[in-house]
Amino acid sequence: MSIYNLMKVSLDATDLRGKVIANNIANANTPGYKRKYVSFEESLKGKMEDKAKIEVKKDDTSIVREDGNNVDLENEKVNQAATTLQYNALVSLTNTKIAMMKSVISGR
Repeated sequence: MSIYNLMKVSLDATDLRGKVIANNIANANTPGYKRKYVSFEESLKGKMEDKAKIEVKKDDTSIVREDGNNVDLENEKVNQAATTLQYNALVSLTNTKIAMMKSVISGR
């Protein structure tokens, strides 16, 4: 997998993770709702030549409240902040790689 493909897939996964977290936060008071999360990094390990899978999975392992909802609002907010930082770092890295490529192509 080339570095550009890896960055693209990572940006896609981080974007999806942000949407899933926002959905979890929106459903924090929905009885019976089970939080979802994005699984990406686990599938990436040891598969640099293959395409990594981005999967949305349901967390059935924990129940926080009596109504069956397992969304922990504090945890989701922390995850949202971490995802935003990761996305911004990936965008910065991608912009740097593109600027370096432009510099090489233009001969400067």
